[in-house]
Amino acid sequence: MQALARETRLSETTFILPRDAAVEREQGVKVRIFTVEEEMNFAGHPTLGTAFHLHRKGGTALVELDLKVGKIPVRFTRDDTGAVFGEMRQRDPEFGHVHSVEEVARVLGLEAVDIDAGLPVQTVSTGLPFVIVAFRKLVRLQRFKLDFARAAEYLSKTEGRFFYCVCRETVSPDAVLHARMIFYNGEDPATGSAAGCCTGWALRHGVFESGERALIEQGIEMRRPSRISFAARKSVIGSRMFSSAETSFRSAPESLWFNGC
Repeated sequence: MQALARETRLSETTFILPRDAAVEREQGVKVRIFTVEEEMNFAGHPTLGTAFHLHRKGGTALVELDLKVGKIPVRFTRDDTGAVFGEMRQRDPEFGHVHSVEEVARVLGLEAVDIDAGLPVQTVSTGLPFVIVAFRKLVRLQRFKLDFARAAEYLSKTEGRFFYCVCRETVSPDAVLHARMIFYNGEDPATGSAAGCCTGWALRHGVFESGERALIEQGIEMRRPSRISFAARKSVIGSRMFSSAETSFRSAPESLWFNGC
């Protein structure tokens, strides 16, 4: 599988492993996800894309995938124009280490003042851990260039896998966050796994309200603009806060295209 993923050179390649129908009804359709470098426990594009393939093949509104992080449900609806809307329910976010602003700024080639002082630099995971970094100014994020070797060295000493860089200033007035994600395979036009993490982080730190549906814009700098739709709700149990995150995409009736991830 890894050899095939390296051959395709796509951001991710998925493999569906058929099982007995009764097992699939109970546990979901088993799927493994590979980048060109490694197997992933979870990723957004391949989860929704594979679920869409199974939806079109089987016609069921609910598709459940059995991934390494567990069962991920994806529900499909169709609007009056015939466009398909698919939304996955990610795992509840796990909030990790809060990083030093000065140290992260150094790693990213920034000044500490480039980072939004009102939001923490924090590792969050819904199956794949991202370090969420909020830029203070949109123009600084748009001009940002990541030294991946330096970033990878820093990340190897933390529980985070990749940086997800965001800003509360946006290009589109209906988006709440502008985002960029650069990794060893280049820049990603939309990152569903990171969007889920970012959703939990943004809700926890007051960027948007519980139950609100909102948008993250991504991919603009690489001329592959994406609009990631998300929603989350939080509840307090004892002294801990829990939030559930959903991210989604739309597709045209006869051709898959991601309006998100």
